[in-house]
Amino acid sequence: MDGKRLEYKGEEALKELERLTEKADEVQEGILKEILNTNKSTEYLNKYMCGSTDFSDFKRLVPVITYDNILPYIQRIGNGEDSSLITSHRITEMICSSGTSAGEPKLMPSIAEDLDRRTFLYNLIMPIVNQYIQGLDEGKAMYLYFVKAEMSTPCGLPARPVLTSYYKSKHFKCRARDPFNDYTSPDQTILCTDGFQSMYCQLLAGLVHRHQVLRLGAVFASAFLRAVTFLEAHYLDLCHDIRTGTLTNKINDPSCRSSMLDILTSSNPQLADEIESICRKKPWKGVICKLWPKAKYIEAVVTGSMAQYVPALEYYSAGKLPLLSTMYASSECYFGVNLKPLSRPDNVSYTLLPNMAYFEFIPLPYFGDNGFKLIGDDGDDEEDEEAWREKLVDLAHVRVGSYYELVVTTFAGLYRYRIGDVVQVTGIYRRAPQFRFICRRNVVLSIDNDKTNEEDLHKGVSTAKELLEPHNALLLEYTSYADTSTVPGHYVLFWEIEHLAPNGVVTPVEEIRIMQQCCVTLKKTLITYTAGAGASIGLWARLRYEWWSRVRLTC
Repeated sequence: MDGKRLEYKGEEALKELERLTEKADEVQEGILKEILNTNKSTEYLNKYMCGSTDFSDFKRLVPVITYDNILPYIQRIGNGEDSSLITSHRITEMICSSGTSAGEPKLMPSIAEDLDRRTFLYNLIMPIVNQYIQGLDEGKAMYLYFVKAEMSTPCGLPARPVLTSYYKSKHFKCRARDPFNDYTSPDQTILCTDGFQSMYCQLLAGLVHRHQVLRLGAVFASAFLRAVTFLEAHYLDLCHDIRTGTLTNKINDPSCRSSMLDILTSSNPQLADEIESICRKKPWKGVICKLWPKAKYIEAVVTGSMAQYVPALEYYSAGKLPLLSTMYASSECYFGVNLKPLSRPDNVSYTLLPNMAYFEFIPLPYFGDNGFKLIGDDGDDEEDEEAWREKLVDLAHVRVGSYYELVVTTFAGLYRYRIGDVVQVTGIYRRAPQFRFICRRNVVLSIDNDKTNEEDLHKGVSTAKELLEPHNALLLEYTSYADTSTVPGHYVLFWEIEHLAPNGVVTPVEEIRIMQQCCVTLKKTLITYTAGAGASIGLWARLRYEWWSRVRLTC
């Protein structure tokens, strides 16, 4: 990628976006041509194409793969063999995916140029948002960013999450000053690997600048809500630091202390009293707007598995702040941006950027309420792969309304790699497809022949949790697992519920009745979504309520 493109800002960034989408199919051809020409001599490609760079040979000969197929090559590189096994570029690090393989984090190869592509996408976001919300260069952004501890491969390659990679890169640390990206958090607090110290310092900085903050956010909705919970537990300590102009001894990271003492230049009892007065009042409905009164929106990923956090975000913001989900990315590849950032979370579509990678799509037949057939769902991956390989379509030939599984080919050495995300094409912008995320290919819950995917589970929980609202209770989070210790096996769902006001607290008997109603509603909803697809109704028929520290729904 031309490094000059990293300099695109404002109108120039939007012009480049128009150019890319107007010639999306041509850009894609150029990407694939460059990948094949550059990597034709790698062990992996040469095995299938024997040095050919012909597009038709690529589509005819190179298999569509999953992680298990590329894993031996990644392990060899991690053990010290040359990057030329899969790419002509030097692999600089391994990106840890959130998924696992045999209990271990998935490692994705990454090259220096990948950081250019990620930065290019990041630089598009503010010009897009600025078309809808003006004046964002007149204040600060309280964005809560975090890094995680790194691992290393046996040969010493860094292995870290994609966001940690970006925040530790020169692209982030040496970025030019930009009034549209004036963060309240000092870089040193973002780069602190101690989660408590990083969160404390970033919230403290955000509170000190509360009257200058114009936008709020975190990468994921769950992270932003963790910050709200953290604030509720520690606001007295934070107020003490603001009131006295000192920093608690709990912060012992030298870089954090130094950067925060530059912010806490003097005592500010008035500001501390304002914040404490707001935080002491219960319930906390709308507390975000009270603490940061000039904030115009919250930015975070609120699609896919993050959709469950939308009600809590709307509660803490009193529904006054739009929730912006601006981009779609994964550890393997960055995909696209949301050109209509003010869309409701359940109506978000992303426009594919054709210069990120070479994209192909596996068509997924859709059977209405019964869902869609995913390759490999019946255990015949090899047979399915042969049958479906010829049906893969490129970016220019997707159909609006149809469902697909994403397949990518990257410069870093992934060839026709199945990302595992199921998407629906919702439109075409210029010549680039727009799509909404549906679910992950791998199911959330599975026992015997029953499969319940992420989207169906979320729909069921969303329907059932509405029964909590009349009682001033809020479902903060849920998770699930398949319990096979019994015969037949069953599903267990855990709900974390918060009572929002004293008059919302019910008696134990009423609580059991309400939760039993939730169980019945959830059971009916899930049977509706899954029975037609061959699910075993018996797995949901045993749904009942139990009390176990947090709410436990046992299916």
